Amino acid sequence: MRVLPPLIFTLLLASLLAGADAPGDGRTKEGRKGAAGKGGSVIKPTLKDTIRANVYADNWFVLYVNGKLVAVDSIDFIPHNVVSVDLLPEYPMTIAVLAKDNADPRTGREYGTSIGDGGFILKFADGTVTDASWRAKCFFRGPLAGNDGRDRVEHTPLPPDWFAPGFDDSSWAPAVEFTEERVNPKESFRTADFAGARFIWTADLDLDNTVIFRKRVERPDWKPRWTTRPDLDVSGAPGR
Repeated sequence: MRVLPPLIFTLLLASLLAGADAPGDGRTKEGRKGAAGKGGSVIKPTLKDTIRANVYADNWFVLYVNGKLVAVDSIDFIPHNVVSVDLLPEYPMTIAVLAKDNADPRTGREYGTSIGDGGFILKFADGTVTDASWRAKCFFRGPLAGNDGRDRVEHTPLPPDWFAPGFDDSSWAPAVEFTEERVNPKESFRTADFAGARFIWTADLDLDNTVIFRKRVERPDWKPRWTTRPDLDVSGAPGR
């Protein structure tokens, strides 16, 4: 058996050890990273790429962005609270909100005899705000006076894909703007940035109790800085 000289044996062993970290391509882990950086670098988004969303509803809401559930009001009724979340934007951006005022589904009243009023306001750090350019439609209204003096209500089933980007809301009326004085938000509203945003609802702030709002935000020149796409499977999570 031929014995290799010590120097050649040492060089051969070092070469084998270096290749052990990269089976199949003969490169080390660091070498593969360098090669990826030359033509197909992986650029991950950071928190600097996200935008802050501030949302306030009288009384409750769920928020979808591009068909994904991104925020739910954690307090069903009172105290009225501001919900703030960080979003990784992608344009065009379709925003869909289901907002509910507190109302008995049988009578439309709150506290037994009172008629409540709603109100919704939103601001994203990219400049998106609620105003009359949003679409709005009511799906539960009341109390409506009946001929026998008893309260009546009207319920319309929610469309199953109301939050989807491709949903057709072209026949919906524009949202109606209301003043801060009319909505009378509670103290938590003043703790967050809503500058430039307007309170919106349908035309009847008192009797319309369940409202869906939709808005499509266009950024024709926008391109993501990052190159990664999620591999995360969230199909088992509840969608609504």
